[in-house]
Amino acid sequence: MPIVVLTAAVLHAVWNALAHSATDKLAGMALMNCAFLGCGLALTALFPLPGAAALPYLAASTACQLGYQLLLVRAYRLGDFGQMYPIARGTSPLAVALLSVTLLHRTLPGSTWAGVLVISLGLAGLALAGGAPGREQLPALGAALATGVLISGYTVIDGTGVRVSASVGGYIAWMFVTQGAAMLLVAFAVRGRDLRGAMRGGRLRGLTGGVLSLTAYGLVVWAQSYGELAVIAAMRETGIVVAAVIGAVVFRERLGHWRLAAGATVLAGIAVLQLAPG
Repeated sequence: MPIVVLTAAVLHAVWNALAHSATDKLAGMALMNCAFLGCGLALTALFPLPGAAALPYLAASTACQLGYQLLLVRAYRLGDFGQMYPIARGTSPLAVALLSVTLLHRTLPGSTWAGVLVISLGLAGLALAGGAPGREQLPALGAALATGVLISGYTVIDGTGVRVSASVGGYIAWMFVTQGAAMLLVAFAVRGRDLRGAMRGGRLRGLTGGVLSLTAYGLVVWAQSYGELAVIAAMRETGIVVAAVIGAVVFRERLGHWRLAAGATVLAGIAVLQLAPG
């Protein structure tokens, strides 16, 4: 289980870097959703339909995923990858833990809370390594924070929906179909025919990012059908460490001792989670 979630975290950081590097970020996200839609339709032929009990969760997940992608596009358009990614991802672990306790009435042991808190502190350190954001950065910061809230929302929704679906593969397949179709419809409504021309450039980057993204989240949803939501949500945020390295190597962003220390804090949080009683 840990290897599956950590693999998903690495894939997630890579596809986000691809999304950030796109010149036209909405076109890049639309291309990723072409991959979601195509692969999702292929998967529907391999798995039974999810049960009727899962349909409200699929609808709610699609709405959250749509808002998440649009906010992520805005955050990456306004801010730096090395700051926006940690902020967006760093708000999720604690929010998922709170939602698990308040809405799903699940009890988490103290050691699990300790691990989630340590990881969140490490992620906050990574996000603020360059100093506190100024007023001009507030729109980007707001988009990143709102992205994190929606991440926690769809994490809890999908983690619950997949358990009542009666078909894990079917839930994952239709999750990608509905998400891909919804995002493409909105993208074309916003940009019209111009989007089609913009999508011709960067097709390899966009489609590759889409395959990596759906693989990453498919692994997470599979893990959620067996593991504790708060633990999985916290562990998948370790992709932030990978993102810090990508930011330094690919985007020439300064890594520094502070970010290294914050990354070590994230890894310490993982160790706490692994030692937590199941």
